[in-house]
Amino acid sequence: MAKKPRNRRGTGPARPASQASARPASQASARPASQASARPASQASARPASQAPARAPAGAPAGTAQLTDRPDAGKSYYPGQGFGLPAQGPGSVAAMPRRLLALLIDWLLSMLVAYWLTHSQFWTIAVFAVEVYVLTATTGFTVGKRLVGIRTIRTNGGLVGFWWALVRTVILLTVVPPLLTDRDLRGMHDRAADTIVIRI
Repeated sequence: MAKKPRNRRGTGPARPASQASARPASQASARPASQASARPASQASARPASQAPARAPAGAPAGTAQLTDRPDAGKSYYPGQGFGLPAQGPGSVAAMPRRLLALLIDWLLSMLVAYWLTHSQFWTIAVFAVEVYVLTATTGFTVGKRLVGIRTIRTNGGLVGFWWALVRTVILLTVVPPLLTDRDLRGMHDRAADTIVIRI
């Protein structure tokens, strides 16, 4: 009788050659191939795509770029920017404290003139109105504005003129509308006369 082949240890029959060669080949080719092709491919394609910022293609319309790009938070509107005026320094929009100080100076001066002429303060508002109207129309300055370094001009850079100075002065005397300013610090009297107060 033919003897059964034994393994090297001599404890049992030897495995057939088909089993010894089939399993290692399948294990060596199947698992490394799936691990080497599946995971690195998903990691290489998924993570960089999620981390990369979404931008419009080169040939995309302008509207697409606006939807994907974030607005610049550092930029903000300053008074007078819409009229091409600088943010600070000469030519920029005069701040409200300066304007109120100029108004106070003009009012106190009008009180002194009225009392000197009539020995009464009753005519203070009339003197104030004449001073503001005439000086604004001809120079853009009042005494108070000259002292604090501000001036009234038209938005095109010219003098106010007598007609628009009249409109501006009448509304100014109503007190409340001039305090209702817009983002360019223009009260209703400035908007009605198309004027703006700037630093000099």
